[in-house]
Amino acid sequence: MLFDAFKNRKSPKIEVIKTELTWRVAWGTIDKNHQDIAWQDEKVSVILPRTASEFRTEKLAISSRGRFVVVGDVWLTNRVQLLQKLGIEPDSFKGSFLQLVANLWERWGNECLSQLVGMFALVVWDREKQVLRLVRDRIGVRTLYYTTTGSVRWIAPQLRTLSPHRSSDLDLVALRDYLCCAFVPGERTLWEQVRELRPGTVLEFPSHKVKAYWQLQEQIIAIDQPLAWHGDRLRELLDQVVQEYLPPANEPVGVFLSGGLDSSSITALVAKIHKAPVHTFSIHFGSECPNELEFSSLVASHCQTQHHILEITFKDMWSRLPETMAYLDDPIGDPLTVPNLLLGRLARESVEVVLNGEGGDPCFGGPKNQPMLINSLYGSVTNQDALQAYLISFQKCAVDLPQLLKPEVWTAVQTAPWVFEEDLSSQASYLNRLMAMNIKFKGADQILTKVSNLTQAALLHGRSPLFDQRVVDLSMEIPPKYKLSGVEEKAVLKQAITYGTSPTNADILPDAIIHRPKSGMMVPVQLGFRKYWQQEARDLLLNRNAAIIPYLNQLPIRNWLNYQGDTWSRYGVKLWLLASLEIWLQVNQKAQ
Repeated sequence: MLFDAFKNRKSPKIEVIKTELTWRVAWGTIDKNHQDIAWQDEKVSVILPRTASEFRTEKLAISSRGRFVVVGDVWLTNRVQLLQKLGIEPDSFKGSFLQLVANLWERWGNECLSQLVGMFALVVWDREKQVLRLVRDRIGVRTLYYTTTGSVRWIAPQLRTLSPHRSSDLDLVALRDYLCCAFVPGERTLWEQVRELRPGTVLEFPSHKVKAYWQLQEQIIAIDQPLAWHGDRLRELLDQVVQEYLPPANEPVGVFLSGGLDSSSITALVAKIHKAPVHTFSIHFGSECPNELEFSSLVASHCQTQHHILEITFKDMWSRLPETMAYLDDPIGDPLTVPNLLLGRLARESVEVVLNGEGGDPCFGGPKNQPMLINSLYGSVTNQDALQAYLISFQKCAVDLPQLLKPEVWTAVQTAPWVFEEDLSSQASYLNRLMAMNIKFKGADQILTKVSNLTQAALLHGRSPLFDQRVVDLSMEIPPKYKLSGVEEKAVLKQAITYGTSPTNADILPDAIIHRPKSGMMVPVQLGFRKYWQQEARDLLLNRNAAIIPYLNQLPIRNWLNYQGDTWSRYGVKLWLLASLEIWLQVNQKAQ
């Protein structure tokens, strides 16, 4: 393998955060005395930590006739309807969501997947046919990883849980993709030979067959209907989904509120539907930085929520980065990772369930699609193909790869295919192609895994109504002109929130929020590296024993740290991307 000489190096000191391991499944023969075996037969072993017995009940279930053993994480919005299909009175069923799935599988097998509405990552062992199935929900809210050690296949919902069983070699193509996107898209992970099951699919062993039980597809309907008609359909669905995502009526609920259209819309719907206290949570970065508190406070006041504001200092941002990276699976170079964790901990003081506005841009045509739409019109002038334009639109390190990567690494990855190519060349309308990529990759591999991992780390249940599978499907039925048309973005979402399905639904948000320009939550990493983290970043990234040394050249990093030629003020984002990667590698190092 490449870079074997670096395996025994000593990296700069980073405190390794110990995180609780969750369940694992071994397919193959392992020692019967292996610690924490909760269930086992000749071919499959279910390993659960020795914690409270209710954890085991939630993570392991056996179907009513004993044929299927089901392990996993599951939360469903249609529990009552599913029990009724089984002929069970909902009030009489005391089992877990997982037990419900096991009984459904006993009745309908694979076909029950079309009936599940919610988030799940499952391992299903068919004891009769000796078939093991890995299953992931349609949108990718939950994750599932697998790798092979000798003759044993190991499966877990968190990448760090596979640490004892994985290779220590990096997947160089995944590294390239991370540097361009700030996350690792597709089935690859940053560890070589560790793969992630894709959303909406079933992987079977021993056949190794992958079957899609759901696919994201453009299915535009009612193209002649006005915007109001599509807005009414969306509003009716949003009312239903938000209602289902709420905790019991007597329990408080939280919403992460930035003051943008998406999170403000969810806040307004929650406040309208939920009768118990609604808590909203916003962040800012101190007096040196612009913030959106004017807008989030306006929404909180209008919706009469109990509003909480968290100031995150530059010291917090840097010092909490190792802990945050330890809670993630693959590294995520989005500067909002640390704020997400800290805001989650603040929220946990008041609530156990917190909703967010994630998904509005991918599903309803946010303004980040505009550069790609412009490229589709003028690409022949700029001499830039769609793939190049898409990679550059992330505004990370796509154009820097030849200089940033070591020559042998660049040679190894330069011609490797990209996971985006199939969707970019599909027959769907151009905007829906872009949205499909953002839902399938940025949604599943960055946004949702970040929300899931960091809310769980804060002991919260995090839920994203705008990424609900039904909302995603509906978004692909809406004509593109009602999503992003010129400078008017998310017109159908604005219509749904402004007017709803009846006059009583109007005015749930101030007009200033509906029609404010999109700005996005800007984390001040540019100022951070210029003023506060300069020496720490040098010690981290330019250290001769840094984990990134075998793969990246130091000269461009040195230039970025000196802010040489930073015409577009993008060096801070690139440096945060690299700092996140370096720290992630260090906190995930296997003991030598």
